[in-house]
Amino acid sequence: MSSWDYPKYVTVAEKKAKAAKKLLQLKKKMPGITPVVIDGNTLARTWWGKSWNKNLERYADYSNRIGRGKSYVRHGAVLDLKIKGGQVTALVQGTRAKPYEVVIRISPMNKANWDQIRKQCQAELRSLPDLLAGKFPKALGEIFLAEGKGLFPTPQEISFDCSCPDWATMCKHVAATLYGIGARLDEDPLLFFTLRQADTEELVARAVQEKTGDLLARADRKSSRVIGEADLSSLFGIDMDSKPDFAAAAKFEKPKRPPCGKKAPAGSATGQSSGVKQSRTATALIEEIVRQYPDGTTVAMLEEATGFPRTKIYAITSRLRQQGRISSVAQGVYGRP
Repeated sequence: MSSWDYPKYVTVAEKKAKAAKKLLQLKKKMPGITPVVIDGNTLARTWWGKSWNKNLERYADYSNRIGRGKSYVRHGAVLDLKIKGGQVTALVQGTRAKPYEVVIRISPMNKANWDQIRKQCQAELRSLPDLLAGKFPKALGEIFLAEGKGLFPTPQEISFDCSCPDWATMCKHVAATLYGIGARLDEDPLLFFTLRQADTEELVARAVQEKTGDLLARADRKSSRVIGEADLSSLFGIDMDSKPDFAAAAKFEKPKRPPCGKKAPAGSATGQSSGVKQSRTATALIEEIVRQYPDGTTVAMLEEATGFPRTKIYAITSRLRQQGRISSVAQGVYGRP
């Protein structure tokens, strides 16, 4: 058999070098590119990353094909990977010079399953940091991973496309992207709930209410505000009213369109950065922003307007809702009381 019948063998070092070279080229054109970087041979290290991979590998129609992507993701072929509500987009370096474009779509959480999981979390989940760190009872982890009824998607809830010519149902580039998702969840577990279009605040809200109630009973106080000021911080693992990032707020001159398409009122905190006062607390800033939008403000808008992490926004909005200073217009959307 002639030598041309066999493809040229490419070493791992050559593959890594090719991917690194292409990444440098793309960074000049795409400054916001976010490659998947695997440190060593371990594909995932946290509970969320490991569980994502475990969920995919346990299904027979995936287990025989997803392994094709391991070497790709390890040698840095996933040059870009972004996660948003229900969708993952990626650029994966293959044999050709131009990276392949991968799109993976994940169905939203089944409402009946989500409602059941929320009920089961009420007595077990202590805080958002514990949830994100995977620090919860083993029984709760089993509930999250329950096949077809837990938080993780089934193959029927996953669809994908790749620009490569590979005829296989799951090509190497899609498989590498799926493993890349697990690595990305190691960095930010909140992205899992973004991908599944599920609100983490709903999971911890009951725990917050129950703990606040217990504290009130023990302290024999009538004001939930006193407890909320002191203890929601520990529940969410953040400093509630540290000085806001006014530099980030000042950059937020043109907010995303509100849910009903109305413009920000003139002179609003999000519309005019010059009106931001240094004396305002984080809670006061978020309350003011929410009140500027009668039709509701999303968590994403608050995150962009303030520069606060979502955990802090969840904690503050939970307290403001408890105090009746804002209301929940819809899932993840807040408005005037």
